[in-house]
Amino acid sequence: MDIFEGEILKVVAFNGSPRLDGNTSILIEKVLKELKNEGIKTEHVHVAREKMRGCTACYKCFETKDNKCVILGDILNSFIEKMVESDGIILGSPTYFTDVTTEMKALIDRAGFVAKANGDILKRKIGAAVVSFRRAGSIHTFDTLNHFFSINQMITVNSSYWNVGMGLKKGEVNNDSEGLHTMEVLGQNMAWVLNKLK
Repeated sequence: MDIFEGEILKVVAFNGSPRLDGNTSILIEKVLKELKNEGIKTEHVHVAREKMRGCTACYKCFETKDNKCVILGDILNSFIEKMVESDGIILGSPTYFTDVTTEMKALIDRAGFVAKANGDILKRKIGAAVVSFRRAGSIHTFDTLNHFFSINQMITVNSSYWNVGMGLKKGEVNNDSEGLHTMEVLGQNMAWVLNKLK
């Protein structure tokens, strides 16, 4: 099925920060604003507010092939559904010890495994990474998120600089004018690609 068959395009953003209104949220909202300006439907999901365990490498998803992880009792399968139903996916995370948060890693590992087990169900969707950081480690975090897009054969959208914004305390990223501009351009570029492919 062509991901662009529907009339209204949709992008879902998965936020790996435990802060609902933190720096990662601010950056993601900058991207989503640009998408909304182009008439694209958006959803901002807070992954780290949910309790999700990591992948157990049981390989059951390769047996069931039902677009679901066999680990039940958490919200992961709902997140996979949102990915499948969307035309674009944003993965956002603060930098924790030079990488993504634990919850974001659980999402990447389990959703990625299910996607591969079911014939690359995320193939050719549009992906973009968003990273907040204090001082260092942002590029490694950025790479981790982009590896999810790459292995799933997704089309990655970029900006005028790496998709990162600097800030430690809540709201500090608002002082990073270059980071905020980078997110605006990212949203504009993502909207352009989605509309061109539609």
